[in-house]
Amino acid sequence: MPVRQIIRIDEEKCDGCGLCATACAEGAIAIIDGKARLVSETYCDGLGACLGECPRGAITMEEREAPAFDEEAVMHAKAAAPPPKAEPLPCGCPGSQVRAITACECSESPAVASTEDAPSCLRNWPVQMKLVPVSAPYLRNADLVIAADCVPFAFASFHQRFLPGRVLLVGCPKLDDAGFYRGKLADIFRLNNIRSLEVVHMEVPCCSGLVRLALGAAADAHACIPVTLTKIGIAGDVLESHTVAASPLCGQDPPARTNGQ
Repeated sequence: MPVRQIIRIDEEKCDGCGLCATACAEGAIAIIDGKARLVSETYCDGLGACLGECPRGAITMEEREAPAFDEEAVMHAKAAAPPPKAEPLPCGCPGSQVRAITACECSESPAVASTEDAPSCLRNWPVQMKLVPVSAPYLRNADLVIAADCVPFAFASFHQRFLPGRVLLVGCPKLDDAGFYRGKLADIFRLNNIRSLEVVHMEVPCCSGLVRLALGAAADAHACIPVTLTKIGIAGDVLESHTVAASPLCGQDPPARTNGQ
């Protein structure tokens, strides 16, 4: 067996963002159980196109015994790969009920729209929870907002209400891997001394999963963080907002609940 350059993946550092797999044209890397894995040593050409894509520095090159790169095997694997399957439509959930929203007063005519766009209050990128590294500098000592990804579409003043001075993470508790998110959030809480957290979710039942995974992650991390839970209605209003202690370690009684604020 020849000695050659081949990638090495540090699973402790890997957060499963998938950028390396996208960068690998040979298909040598796949995300399995939330971690990047080398699918086959014969698929890795040892050129390291994936190295610069990893935000965690989890991929390095090493020189060791490994089967030779097999370009023909790569081509056969690509040809044999099944086409992507269409995702089934969500059903059976009250949140999937089709409805028209008639309360909006926004004009559909660009001619009468405001001549100035509202400024963005976004302070970080990426915002998708799966892609944000747990050690991103902007997370340190941050006031954090975790929003269900439908919220900014329903709540017109999302930027002005929730983002000034805060870091944003978004995700869907129904369609994404909630278990992976819980583990990643726990790591974020452990490493970054998060000062406060607001979880903004929709009124539909499945969206309450975002609250459970955020509070569960805080408990897993033994993090004493004040958490505000804000529920947004499908019609674009704030149905309720109240603050809780994320962990029994906080030793605080939750403030009185306020509705419609």
